[in-house]
Amino acid sequence: MLAETLAAIRPADPRALAEARAHHDRLTKPKGSLGALEDVAVRLAGAAGAVPPPMPVPAALAIFAADHGVHARGVTPWPQEVTVQMVANFLAGGAVANAFAAQAGASVTVVDVGVAADLPDAPGLVKRKIAYGTADLSAGPAMTVDQAVQALEAGISVAHDLVAEGARCLITGDMGIANTTASAALVAAFTGHDPDEVTGRGTGIDDDTHARKIAVVREALAVNSVTPVGSQPSDALRVLAAVGGFEHAAIAGFILGGAQARVPVILDGVIAGAAALVAAALDPAVTDHCVAGHRSAEPGHAAALDHLGLRPLVELELRVGEGTGGLLAHPLVCAAVRVMHDVATFDSAGVTEKPV
Repeated sequence: MLAETLAAIRPADPRALAEARAHHDRLTKPKGSLGALEDVAVRLAGAAGAVPPPMPVPAALAIFAADHGVHARGVTPWPQEVTVQMVANFLAGGAVANAFAAQAGASVTVVDVGVAADLPDAPGLVKRKIAYGTADLSAGPAMTVDQAVQALEAGISVAHDLVAEGARCLITGDMGIANTTASAALVAAFTGHDPDEVTGRGTGIDDDTHARKIAVVREALAVNSVTPVGSQPSDALRVLAAVGGFEHAAIAGFILGGAQARVPVILDGVIAGAAALVAAALDPAVTDHCVAGHRSAEPGHAAALDHLGLRPLVELELRVGEGTGGLLAHPLVCAAVRVMHDVATFDSAGVTEKPV
């Protein structure tokens, strides 16, 4: 499935990109006056190969949940059982992501790809468990390469299913206590930044815990002999398996699946940013199908977005995860595309253009 998906992904259509930009310049407004929203509309046109691009509705949020063996290193004060408790909260509709999804009119699907407990069947829960959490990435590989591929393909299948059910925009979400530690390791590996530059405070840790977290990330990169990622997909898979999480792998697959279907994917925070680095290393064309929903307070997220060349739509110092930043950005993405559908051109409206 992974090989077939990668073979089917296409970069942005250059004809559609040029036509979309020219169309925007003919609309009844000063050229470039909608700033980043114009770039979003053009990006979606290129990704879809159509001008105007399809409206990105309805939207579907997928929250990928997993646990992490590195939790045992004391990188967060939160107990690991919070992962399974938050999954129950998502399914009951009580989390911030649920509130934002209701506001955006997005569906919510929770995907168990590695929670360290057996979850009861429930509406909205998809079970794709690879294992009961990863191994401790600071002592060796977090997972095998085969497990990484399984998690990638779990994300691809979820994207395929949601698109088949009618979703025309995918939004990434995550849940996993200690997953910002794995994110920092992935960001350091794929961008070349030092762990000190990309390791943040996650859910709000104190100075001592933050210093320990940085040291653990540094240990993980050393013990797994992680060097700057090469240009081959096998390099990306090796690094993902060494220091990633099951949810990172699944989100990377989710992004790949959306790109294959030419459906835009709105990225959330640092976990999604780290996963997007993996996806882009597997196929650089995937970034043409992504929109950065926001820039979180995590320093690694800014490094990831810079490396991907993506401009965030919202910057509100969020660090909730769950897909919250992506959900907040979705109405902006819709507005950007609506302009191309509804706004008149100077010719059609009989409005005089500014002299050249």
